[in-house]
Amino acid sequence: MKLLQINSVCGLGSTGRIAKDIHDLFAKLGHECLFAYGRGTAPSGINSLRIGTDFDNYLHAAATRLFDAHGFSSTSATKEFIKRVKEYNPDLIHLHNLHGYFINVELLFNYLKEVSKPIIWTLHDCWAFTGHCAHFDYIGCDRWQKGCHDCPQKSIYPASLIFDNSKNNYVNKRNIFTSVANMVIVTPSKWLANIVGKSFLNSYPLQVINNGIDLEVFRHISNDFRQRYELQDKFIILGVANIWAFKKGLDDFINLAKEINNDKYKIVMVGVTAKQLKTMPKNILGIERTNNVLELAQIYSAADVFFNPTYEEVLGMTNLEALACGTPVITYNSGGSPECVSSQSGIIIGKGEWKKVPEILEKTKSIKYETMRDEARPFDKNKNYMEYINLYKKIINV
Repeated sequence: MKLLQINSVCGLGSTGRIAKDIHDLFAKLGHECLFAYGRGTAPSGINSLRIGTDFDNYLHAAATRLFDAHGFSSTSATKEFIKRVKEYNPDLIHLHNLHGYFINVELLFNYLKEVSKPIIWTLHDCWAFTGHCAHFDYIGCDRWQKGCHDCPQKSIYPASLIFDNSKNNYVNKRNIFTSVANMVIVTPSKWLANIVGKSFLNSYPLQVINNGIDLEVFRHISNDFRQRYELQDKFIILGVANIWAFKKGLDDFINLAKEINNDKYKIVMVGVTAKQLKTMPKNILGIERTNNVLELAQIYSAADVFFNPTYEEVLGMTNLEALACGTPVITYNSGGSPECVSSQSGIIIGKGEWKKVPEILEKTKSIKYETMRDEARPFDKNKNYMEYINLYKKIINV
């Protein structure tokens, strides 16, 4: 069986790691897989193909910033890519993130319609069925259900600085993405599946396959993190994000730092930028982003509680990583985040209720490691990504 996967990045970030894990499992089972990606570089050992160049990415970004035409640039790069795909001739095609300044979705779907090969599209966010944004939960926008217009998030990724083309984008994406007949939609959470069911993609078969984590990496690991940062006598409140912004709860962490007892508690935030480090309150330990999962597992293991004040979340992989390392979770009731946490492994609070955190920290001390580990086991990547392999076999009748 020959598989083609398409994603904005390869091996980096959450979607890049998920698609790479699927690639590795597929290859391990003796099948052939080509990973096509749009930005950065691919890890060694991956049968990969980059779509376009850095210059193509810059041109696509410019078209987005000026004309709100995200997904409708990269014409030459996409045409060249389709030539390569025809030479490869996959048995099935697995789409992931098609946003990210790298591919022309109209040209891609014209090819998909022409060859009529089985397609799986894993939606990692909501961009596929909106006129502009990747997330709308934070502002409570429902225009995506009937037709986007006058986008309230025009300046949010993928940001347009001048024109608002959300109305045309919505119509074009609806026409393009509903033009193929043999596609299965997959979502990582029940929450996103429910959203998709209200979108113009609701006529396609829909399946939930949870994202997975590596339970051999994410486990409790004794380490010297506390000693290195002189936190031996502190109760560590940990936050982890790829990008810390207001929707991830950056402001809530800063406000929390003003309320906690600095003699007793210490906030540690992983994923902050060098610029953010300069403005962090002194009682927050900021650590820049790391792609070293072992280092991340050690930090999770050193923490006393993981706080995830996210306002938009498809599933909440950081919740699962923390639980697997034996760290209880406090998270907002946001998107799919509560699907990762039960009353046995953490505490779910309302969006923006960060003031409740100090008073519930003591409750998390009684949660046992075995309980948290059990909560993480259903999200074992080896088990979950086999569901994709089984789906592949089912749709091509192998």
